[in-house]
Amino acid sequence: MSLFEQYEAQSMGTTSLPSSTAERQPPFAAGSDSQIASTGFIDTRKGDTTPVFKRKQVDFRPRSKIAQVVVQNNFLGLSYENSNCVLRIDMKSGRQDEIQIGGKRSEDVVVHKIFLDPTGRHLLVSMESQENFYLARDMQKARPLQRGKGVLIESVAWNRSQVDEQSTKEILIGSSKGCIIEAVIEPQEAKFLGQGEVEKYWKQLYYLDEKEAITGLHFELFPYNPTSGDKYFIMATTRRRLYQFTGFSTSAEPPILSGVFLPYEAEPAGFLELPCNPNFSPTGDLTFYYPKGQRCPSKFAWSAGPGVYHGSLDFANPAVATACSLLQYSSRLGDHASGSAPRVIDNAAVGAVLTTFHLLVAYRDRVEGICTLNETAVYSENVNYRHHGLLRGFTVDVSQNEIFLFSDSFVFRYKVNNESRDVWRIYLDKRDFEKARQFAQGNEAHLDLVLTEEAEELFKAKKYDKSAKLFARTQRSFEEVALKFINLSTQEALMSYLYAKMESLKSQDKTQLTMISTWLMEIYLNQLGTLKEEGDRQKSKFDMMRDEFRGFLEDSRVMTLLEENKHVAYELLASHGDEEDLVYFARLMKDYEKVISYYVQQEGYAEALDILARQGNPKLYYKFSPVLIQHEPERTVSAWMKQKGALDPCELIPALVQYGQKGTIDVKDHQGIRYLEYCVEHLKTTEEAIHNYLLSLYAQIQDERPVLSFVKRACETGKKPSFDLKYALRLCAENNHTTACVHLYSAMELYEEAVQLALEIKDVDLARINANKPDESDEPSDEEDGMLKKKLWLMIARHVIEASDKDDVSAARQLLAECELLKIEDVLPFFPNFVTIDDFKDVICLSLQEYNENIETLKTEMQQATESGEQIRKDIQETRKKSRVVAAQKKCEVCSFPLVTREFYVFPCNHVFHVDCLASEVSHHLLPRRRAKLQDLLRQLGLGVPRAPMEMEPVSMAAHYQSLKSDLDELIASECLYCGEMMITTIDQPFVPHNEYDEEIDSWA
Repeated sequence: MSLFEQYEAQSMGTTSLPSSTAERQPPFAAGSDSQIASTGFIDTRKGDTTPVFKRKQVDFRPRSKIAQVVVQNNFLGLSYENSNCVLRIDMKSGRQDEIQIGGKRSEDVVVHKIFLDPTGRHLLVSMESQENFYLARDMQKARPLQRGKGVLIESVAWNRSQVDEQSTKEILIGSSKGCIIEAVIEPQEAKFLGQGEVEKYWKQLYYLDEKEAITGLHFELFPYNPTSGDKYFIMATTRRRLYQFTGFSTSAEPPILSGVFLPYEAEPAGFLELPCNPNFSPTGDLTFYYPKGQRCPSKFAWSAGPGVYHGSLDFANPAVATACSLLQYSSRLGDHASGSAPRVIDNAAVGAVLTTFHLLVAYRDRVEGICTLNETAVYSENVNYRHHGLLRGFTVDVSQNEIFLFSDSFVFRYKVNNESRDVWRIYLDKRDFEKARQFAQGNEAHLDLVLTEEAEELFKAKKYDKSAKLFARTQRSFEEVALKFINLSTQEALMSYLYAKMESLKSQDKTQLTMISTWLMEIYLNQLGTLKEEGDRQKSKFDMMRDEFRGFLEDSRVMTLLEENKHVAYELLASHGDEEDLVYFARLMKDYEKVISYYVQQEGYAEALDILARQGNPKLYYKFSPVLIQHEPERTVSAWMKQKGALDPCELIPALVQYGQKGTIDVKDHQGIRYLEYCVEHLKTTEEAIHNYLLSLYAQIQDERPVLSFVKRACETGKKPSFDLKYALRLCAENNHTTACVHLYSAMELYEEAVQLALEIKDVDLARINANKPDESDEPSDEEDGMLKKKLWLMIARHVIEASDKDDVSAARQLLAECELLKIEDVLPFFPNFVTIDDFKDVICLSLQEYNENIETLKTEMQQATESGEQIRKDIQETRKKSRVVAAQKKCEVCSFPLVTREFYVFPCNHVFHVDCLASEVSHHLLPRRRAKLQDLLRQLGLGVPRAPMEMEPVSMAAHYQSLKSDLDELIASECLYCGEMMITTIDQPFVPHNEYDEEIDSWA
């Protein structure tokens, strides 16, 4: 609908407007005082009495009556009534410049209007003499617009998207005769120095037929569209008409906006005409509202004759201006100072300004604020015009989003206070719930009221599902809402409500969450039961409902709640007899014990094994394996093996024992042997019970090879076998596995029994191997091992000789060659008496030859020993004759006392020691047995200990004493204490013993 069609529809009564001023009359009576009257506020939200609009006087007093004020980007421009001066104020710094325009003031040389661009840099001044001037921010003298002479400027549309410091860029100018002019003003320095024009160009684009002053003019560039080029929207107003132009810029050369007006040259532009008020002439001003952060305006307002015509701007809509309506002026007269009769003044509207949701209208004696959503007055201020003068209008600083009101003598700044406070309620009254929710955000009480109203509305419209979801977001009693939906014929809405309510609750509301989740389970189970009773007719619906139910159970939040109350869920599922869903739920809860038990009871052993394999609790393996291995032995053992080291094989022995009672054992098919071999070979288990049981299974097999192989591997490692040797020996003996018994005897170092048993089974090679083992032990061989080995070989020799041909001596020769301990004389008794010596001639000769060689060797060794003894005796005699001179002042190396005071030793290295001192030091390094011997010698010699009495002849006593001295010398004086091997072996010992360390430290303190 176009702008004009909207007005026609409104005129026919389709748009709701107040029928009289009484309908918008604020419910208060304004008094008067010396200042502006007290603020009146129509309270549309209980509890909030802050006025929507609050004014504050600007700290500025003009020198004379104000004619016009414009403010942009914190710069204020002001013109005086009947004056040719313009005041420019920097509102940040407070700097003020008053600039005279044109020549001396006369009746014609006075300022008509001033126009300030959005940046506050460019100021146009229109004079009553139809001369126009340009004043830049940094200029102190206005420059005339040469091409604009003879034009009385009534309005200016600034180029908001391109204006900069050096140029105004393309602007539109509206004249008093209905002309629309495009111009560019560039005040370049070179032109200022001369007499050049500041206008780059000045071109008339369009002429309105009515030839009235263009009181409002504005243009906007449409949002960028790469396919259509630059498209412009232009709005122009007079006091009676509103024009709207849209079109494309057809040329990059100036004037660039001429293309917009080309379509309207052949066919004049349409317009909206409103009658003028006979009581006063409207201003015809045009104002726009720019939302914060947006380049294009969203609303407009035109001060026409009967009222303010306002609407929204939608640049995506071909009509652009939409949702337009006329807000009639108020005819109420202001009240004035008490004690004086009210004076009727010209009650004309002098200006209007838009905010987000309101329209401020200034009259001569007051300001009113009307909400544009419902056209209800929310604010009113009266002004004592005798003190402040009559109000003249509004100006808006778009860049700072500030509103200014000016009168004859004052300038005021208006602050907007939370004007959206009651917007939610307005939209709620209009049943526009979406916008009501949008503006109720941030206030829980308001939002709850909106949601409740919307939910009730949907419930009445039988849109139960949407209603349920909204009710869940409200604070309405849970019981009350639940009862509303329980009474319905279907439960879908109730389920939607419960779902949504559960989503809206917080995690700490566990009681409510648990109750709701349990209730939903009950509803699902009831519905599933009903569908199941209907059979195949509802099969697809049943499957869909079951999938939905299981999806509900799989929800992480539901699972957390039900996990803490599993017993309730189990009881609920059991009460409905739904075993499949009970098992499914148990699997979700990872209650594998219950699931496995169910499958075992149903003889679903394969399914039970699948569940068992998916979980990681070893205790369940131990519990269910005895049953599972009876029915699925191979799969059960495979499941064990997949767990690798996670299971304790000893805990599985009961299951293996029960499985092993089935009958005969086959190595290939027996799963117990398979698992135990896996434990021994791959897991390297050393548990005796595992090895013992595996050995017992091997022993039960008639074929001896498995048990023999197992025993041989265990016994040949060089370590003690992991099984019990005695237990293994008993098993093998009971099952007649004799060869294995031989190896077991050998492992127990019972070589004689091993050889005897090997000979019994006529395994001479095995007997030979065991006969040589006494020498292979880790312990050093001694005479006993040699005797045992000889005995074993004699057993083998006897067996071999007795088993061979009596006249055949080759076997005896071979035995003598294999064992060096055997001699011919050892084996001769095993031969029969009738064997002739000729058969042993060679062997006997060889033996005699060896004896002769041994005798000669012994003779040589005896001769060498005799010679060595003679040499030692000579050395001893020479040593006894040796002497060493010791000085009288020489001291003992240990006790530092004079050496000659007691018996002492002198060593070739010149170290000297008292006998008792040396004995004391050496005793620390002797073995216990030798240390005891040293103490006994010292006691008998009377050195350091009481001498024991000796009752013998003097000669015998001397010999005995000399023997004791020799033994003592051998113990302590074989080498020097400081220079011998004893010092080397004690190099890692500390100088200060540990038990004397603290005492030594204290002595140095």
